[in-house]
This record gives sequence, structure tokens and C-alpha cells, in this order.
Amino acid sequence: MKRRSLPVAAAFAATTALLLTACGGEDDNTKGNDKIAGADTSGTTTSASPSASASDSIERPAITLPDDVEDVFENWKAADATQDTVLADAARAQTAINDAILKGKSETPGLTFYYKGKALTTSVQWVEKWLDAGITYTGTTRYYSPKVQMFDSKSAGVSFCADETKAYNKDRKTSEVDKTPADDDSYVLYNTRLEKNQRGVWQTSDGTSVRGSKTCIQ
Repeated sequence: MKRRSLPVAAAFAATTALLLTACGGEDDNTKGNDKIAGADTSGTTTSASPSASASDSIERPAITLPDDVEDVFENWKAADATQDTVLADAARAQTAINDAILKGKSETPGLTFYYKGKALTTSVQWVEKWLDAGITYTGTTRYYSPKVQMFDSKSAGVSFCADETKAYNKDRKTSEVDKTPADDDSYVLYNTRLEKNQRGVWQTSDGTSVRGSKTCIQ
């Protein structure tokens, strides 16, 4: 989640079975790896937000972004109920890491709820990068072109794009906003692996990201 000037964090290590990645880790030097292997590229056209789909009885941590920040999930709808549930938790994971950055805390209920293993470690390190840089952010991030691949009943891959052209770094102390003009690096391709835990939550366990991906640039 680099909005213009943030130092690059270490990328998630991709696994053989991995379809997609997110979680904040970035690989700015992997721009040739834009095609998602094994994913259905037809996509979906139905518009839905994660909160409007995949409702369940799971007791989840409350995550509320401040008024000056918005996560928009565009066409965030899959072909069946199971894939919808996977997509919903992938979206919640993305908002959870945004929440941690905005709160300025590398340990939040959302991170430990929606991330596990390598992805949790990398996400914590990513949030700490923002804290070390003394910045947060403001504005809108648009997430689009989600694709889901079920590996089995308890593991799946999710890929999606992020448009950060309307999100801007903000100094934590002065609240000064850096409105450096957007460029190709404002678009990010995420590939994530999710695994279903005993509570029924699809936790992000691994992932990668490609900033400036031709797959996502609009």
C-alpha cells in the first residue's frame, strides 16, 4: 500500500499453490509477472460490497475507517456463495491493515483476526514501515477486478487490483497531505492465499503484490 512516497516493504514470498497476494507486502520489481495463472479472466459485472455479501454469525472485530478515508470494493461479487465468503474476508483483511495504518498500531484485533502466519508477520512489518516514516494517509482506495480460485474446501486464492490515485500520504504530526500526482505505480496487483480456520474465517496466509502492474493500470 505505497501511496507515492512510502518506503517499499519486503514482498511476500509466493508459494507454488498461490493464486494471488495482498497484505501490504510489495514487490516493485516484478512487473513482468502480471498474469494470474489459473484464474478465470472473465470476471463479474455485479456490483456488491463485502458488507452486503457473505453475511454470517461469526463474531468479528469492529473496524470503522475515519471519515476522510474510504475503501471502495467494486464488483466484489463471485459466482457462488462459497467464493463470495472468500472474497468478503479478503476485502475485510485489506480494510483491517488499512485500519492498523490509520490507527498507528501494528497490533490490532483486525490484523490477528484476518491474517495468519507469514502474512500476519509481513502485515505487522508493513504497518511499522508507515509508523517509522511518520505518515498515515487520507482519501479513497478502489479495489476492483477480483478473481477467486478454490484450491480445496479450506484454501483459496484471491487476486485483485487497487487504484490509489485518490489516496494520499499524510504527515502524522502536521497532518500535511502530500498530493504528488498519481502515476502507474498508483495501481497495484495483489495475489493472496487464504485458509479457512475452525471459526469459518478465511484468513490471509500468504501473498504478493506488484506495483505498476499492467494488469491493473487504467
